[in-house]
Amino acid sequence: MFSSDDDSQGLVLGVVFGVIALVVSLVIGVSIYQGNRARAVQAPTAVVVEVDVDAPRIRVGEGMVVFYFASGKADLAEGAPQALGEVVTAVSGGKMAVISGFHDASGDPALNAELAKQRAMAVRASLLLLGVTEDKIEMSRPENTQAGGSPAEARRVEVTLK
Repeated sequence: MFSSDDDSQGLVLGVVFGVIALVVSLVIGVSIYQGNRARAVQAPTAVVVEVDVDAPRIRVGEGMVVFYFASGKADLAEGAPQALGEVVTAVSGGKMAVISGFHDASGDPALNAELAKQRAMAVRASLLLLGVTEDKIEMSRPENTQAGGSPAEARRVEVTLK
């Protein structure tokens, strides 16, 4: 009553339905896995980044490079040569680099003034290492070397162009 064609056709249909069932199960399983994974990975409610305000750092902008220093130190922050790159370029084009040192109000004023000078000399030394000649660097002592603002902002050396 049954032919061999019916047997092979039934076998093929069985394999096809089996593959379809496997693919549907796989798609459903992957969807459930990704849904659970998306719920498990949630962004933190707050990220706290601590910045050491007493650490040396550099700010470039507004026509100047500003070096900030740790309390009692004259060490330049990492990246000083890169920060002074535009200054070096401008000086090679005929400009002068003007260096001014400031200090905060804490401690002995005479020691602070000397430290401000040491900091300015550290910036000068960095410019010299970058190939700027001494005749293109002007050391300018401000009338009031004690700067206002927070102590971390006051301990600085400014490099401007003229």
